[in-house]
Amino acid sequence: MELTAINVRKRILKMANNCGRSTHIGGSLSMVELLTVLYRDMMSYKPDNPSWDDRDRFILSKGHCVLALYAVLGECGLIKEQEMGTYLQDGSNFGSHPVMDLEHGIESSNGSLGQGISMAVGLAKAAKLKNQKHKIYVLIGNGECNEGTVWEAAMLAAQWKLDNLTVILDNNKLQSDGYSDGIIDLSNVGDRFSTFGFCVKKVDGHSEKEVLQAYRAECSGKPKIIIGETVKGKGISFMENNNEWHHNRLTNKIYMQALNELEVHV
Repeated sequence: MELTAINVRKRILKMANNCGRSTHIGGSLSMVELLTVLYRDMMSYKPDNPSWDDRDRFILSKGHCVLALYAVLGECGLIKEQEMGTYLQDGSNFGSHPVMDLEHGIESSNGSLGQGISMAVGLAKAAKLKNQKHKIYVLIGNGECNEGTVWEAAMLAAQWKLDNLTVILDNNKLQSDGYSDGIIDLSNVGDRFSTFGFCVKKVDGHSEKEVLQAYRAECSGKPKIIIGETVKGKGISFMENNNEWHHNRLTNKIYMQALNELEVHV
């Protein structure tokens, strides 16, 4: 499967431009490598049988950045090209937050932050109780870690020794209100998860090699968290670390400018 970060970013830009509305584009761009490596190199699933019982499950807890998930699922063949063109249109299955749709590889509905990780913990516990071998992956955001439900779920995951659970933290340092360390300082977030009982792997979230090594690392008897140090708006110079692109609207001119930047790297 020729799933690449460049292709995913192109799809994100195309959907954001075609819909004609403001979208959560900055945070979608920051998580591209984390998702690309997961779906290309790690997860077990069947595009021709998306409800396969033994498939690995991915939960997007950071639901407002669903553009990245749609783009990856499009690259994997789970969402068809014409379907992606309906993003944010009336009657579409693909809105601004994910809605559970196993036919298209979407495992959960997510809106309010902090809920997806709780669902992932429940799925991981259920798999243990049923002696099932599939893995559960869940992606959260750094701003989302302000939510108490994240830490309640983390405590329970450690208590239950859910080593079939991997939490992925897209740590791009920004959230809707600005820099995260000025709101709730989580500069020691890895230490906090370690204290809660997690196996912690901190990586450059845009290095596919480091991300893959972290996914493959064994953490027997403990849930794992991969902390991806990322850049909001990654790949587009005028969007990088620019919180104006947390939620913003593309014009055709800006779209072409962004696309041209990506073409340089092909």
